Amino acid sequence: MRPHLPRLPFTQETWRRRTEWPITIAALVFLVVYAWSVLADLRGGLWEAAEWVMWAVWLVFVADYLVLLALAERRLHWFVTHLPQFLVVALPMLRPLRLLRLLTLFTLLRRATGAWFRGRVTVYVVGSAALLVLLASLAELEAERHAPRSGIRTFGDALWWSFETVTTVGYGDRTPVTGEGRLIAVGLMIAGIALLGVITATFASWLVQRVAEVDRASEAATVAHVEALAAEIRALRSEVAVLADRAGPGRPADAPR
Repeated sequence: MRPHLPRLPFTQETWRRRTEWPITIAALVFLVVYAWSVLADLRGGLWEAAEWVMWAVWLVFVADYLVLLALAERRLHWFVTHLPQFLVVALPMLRPLRLLRLLTLFTLLRRATGAWFRGRVTVYVVGSAALLVLLASLAELEAERHAPRSGIRTFGDALWWSFETVTTVGYGDRTPVTGEGRLIAVGLMIAGIALLGVITATFASWLVQRVAEVDRASEAATVAHVEALAAEIRALRSEVAVLADRAGPGRPADAPR
């Protein structure tokens, strides 16, 4: 008879490993369909089809969230510490907050950038900044395009506004006039301040690393020079000892024989 092997428990980590790519693909599908619906300003049947696809993606995230909650050892603690995931599934009716579903892409960026800490931070920050600006531009265009007195009518306008806002420049040439647009602006401001802080810290860390590398190189060169001098001194001593042996006791090494 084959020995009975105990079954390993099915954990959250197991579920994440098995569903990471399907969830990421669902988020990418949502991003593509959402961008298409906004940029093409869909109407009628095409708009309804895009909405159905985005609602299907929402159901995928609901299922993922419920499974993770069920597998949590301390469900209440996990719920409190994962509120963004709860917002993804609990607030689908608020159009600007639908973009919370794309938090999965930020998670993928963090996991896919390897083990080198500074490289991971750099790739994550650059990817997050690009994704953030793109999403904010799409959401702002959707909210402001048809509003009276709005200065954001095209994707170019929305992209320019996003760069102004995320960098905290704020020229004021284009400002949101709708409630949704202002809500998006607040989120982009907060995220922009956080990203700028991370970028500044990463750049400072890079400078410190470069200075440390120069110091180590200088120290290594100094050590090498000292070792070379010590080797030359040892060689000279050996030559002097050989000459002294040849000269014999009480006779200078350079005396004629």
